[in-house]
Amino acid sequence: MSHPVPTRRHALTAAAGVTAAASLAATGLTAAPAAAAPPAGPTPLRNDKLKEALRRQQARRRRLLTNRPSANGWEMENETDASGSIWTYGIEGTPGPLTVALRAGDVRTVLVHVVRRFHYEIDALGTHGEPRPVEGWIPPTDIRDSRLPESNRASGTAVAIRPGSYPPGARGAFTAGRHLVIRDIVADTEGVVRWGGDDRRPSEGLFYVAVRPGDPRLARVAARIRSWEETPGRGAGVLVDMTQPSRKRRAARYA
Repeated sequence: MSHPVPTRRHALTAAAGVTAAASLAATGLTAAPAAAAPPAGPTPLRNDKLKEALRRQQARRRRLLTNRPSANGWEMENETDASGSIWTYGIEGTPGPLTVALRAGDVRTVLVHVVRRFHYEIDALGTHGEPRPVEGWIPPTDIRDSRLPESNRASGTAVAIRPGSYPPGARGAFTAGRHLVIRDIVADTEGVVRWGGDDRRPSEGLFYVAVRPGDPRLARVAARIRSWEETPGRGAGVLVDMTQPSRKRRAARYA
């Protein structure tokens, strides 16, 4: 078989290649290897699958949210424990412990603090199988008037302690000594939480967030309460003397 005869151009090309390789070797460099192909990424969702996932998410949000605020400006929600803002939490220190459905985050921190202080310092909750010792969220369909403080329960921003024992409209459920404790509890929150007993139409078992969403006071108070929970001798469960002049003056600011 005959072989092609190298031409002068072939010879020059080969010589140039040898010269380039020699030059690299002389400088201690080597030719860079060809870049490897990038690893294959995850297979993107097809448009129809993505659209279906978005449709389901939007349907869940429509089912969950109401676009209606409760009296304090927080949005009411139709369900709890359903990927929304309202979840069921245990109340540390109570039998069981008791549970309550509240808005997650700072709202939960301040309202659970209120319930725990009530339990420790006013009257123990949930003893001897007591029914309905504390309740939080209720469905918006149970709200007669969203302008009333009771509507705040539907946004997860209120708790009702013994709702069957302290009916709305009634006064006189607490002694003067227990009033002092309630005033001190409200002062712990710097007025971020309001006691329903101070409303024109009283609801003495109701405690609710009295600031709008985004109010910086809520975050500040919640951070302080969390720091108490991490400090021995501070927070709920530590008995204090409410008759101290300094505490009485502090409480009077939020009466």
